[in-house]
Amino acid sequence: MRFRHPDGSTVHLAYCTNVHPAETLDGVLAQLRDHCEPVRRRLGRDRLGIGLWLARRAARTLVDDPARLRGLRSELDRRGLEVVTLNGFPYDGFGSDEVKYRVYKPDWADPERLAYTTDLARLLAALLPDDVTEGTISTLPLAWRTAYGAEAARTAHAALATLARRLDALEELTGKSIRIALEPEPGCTVETTADAIAPVAALASDRIGVCVDTCHLATSFEDPLAALAALAAAGVTVPKTQLSAALHAEQPHLPEVRAALGAFAEPRFLHQTRTRTAAGLHGTDDLDEALAGGALPDGGPWRAHFHVPLHAPPAPPLTSTLDVLRTVLAALVAVAEPRTRHLEVETYTWQALPAELRPRTRGRLADGIAAELVLARDLLTDLGLKELP
Repeated sequence: MRFRHPDGSTVHLAYCTNVHPAETLDGVLAQLRDHCEPVRRRLGRDRLGIGLWLARRAARTLVDDPARLRGLRSELDRRGLEVVTLNGFPYDGFGSDEVKYRVYKPDWADPERLAYTTDLARLLAALLPDDVTEGTISTLPLAWRTAYGAEAARTAHAALATLARRLDALEELTGKSIRIALEPEPGCTVETTADAIAPVAALASDRIGVCVDTCHLATSFEDPLAALAALAAAGVTVPKTQLSAALHAEQPHLPEVRAALGAFAEPRFLHQTRTRTAAGLHGTDDLDEALAGGALPDGGPWRAHFHVPLHAPPAPPLTSTLDVLRTVLAALVAVAEPRTRHLEVETYTWQALPAELRPRTRGRLADGIAAELVLARDLLTDLGLKELP
């Protein structure tokens, strides 16, 4: 979906296909047929943006076989789909029964992360619509926080510097500008936008910026306006923003609130949980750890890294952090010149919801994704942007 900003530029809205992950190119093509095109049809649009996730195996197939890459481009066109952004955070296995910590491997100290992201950049340059010259890729925020010392940090910095040079060469070759956005996430070396400033600024490259995920930002109890102001003051760009909402519990000391939270503790993904006290931010790596005992103070609200459907906050006594999303979006696009032009709805946890909330059919899932995009579209038009055909 495309929108015209009052300054005349185009803002893109997509949804991320990691909600129906596939490890192979054939699986990706099936996604386009079974999920993405049905969402587009529900929206009544001739064109729908998707934030494509290409697992390592699928990406390698496309790099090795230009004919299959051309075939993917043709299939996107045939189904009324376009790609201006990729989700390069998960490497593989995102559809596994248990993802948890494996999503953070390989990290940026591993040469394979650089190789994978370089391949994604080349593929995105080939997949961009003919009238679009800029693409973005969100990526792991360096590494999970453990086993990441000074030597790993130096290696990761060097890898990102190499990537920036490769992206410069790619633009010279193709005329397409690809930018990378580190995505701060609770528990990672770069947990917050504040943590991102030093490593990104040290690179001194317009190719590398920050992906603001509004679920992650809310989970860490960051003040959204202060966070964005600090990025701007440091000259750190926001090439991409992920529109998402975290799970919020206002009174976690109450038994009924803990019971409601317990329904969201599940075995597939990590749901890092945080609370803010006078002494600072406290957290656990997963929601079940927070619920198990005294691991997390419960005198104030808890927030969990669980991507709640935008249009459907959980029933009381829980809610979502949609207001944080609204604040971030207004600060980024309701300005004279948008600070980000690539927006992606990233609710990959549809099938991890409590059983009674999960969509039981492809049709129900498509309905839900379309409803999320309608909400995002309405937020943008309320901010003065005009939806384009």
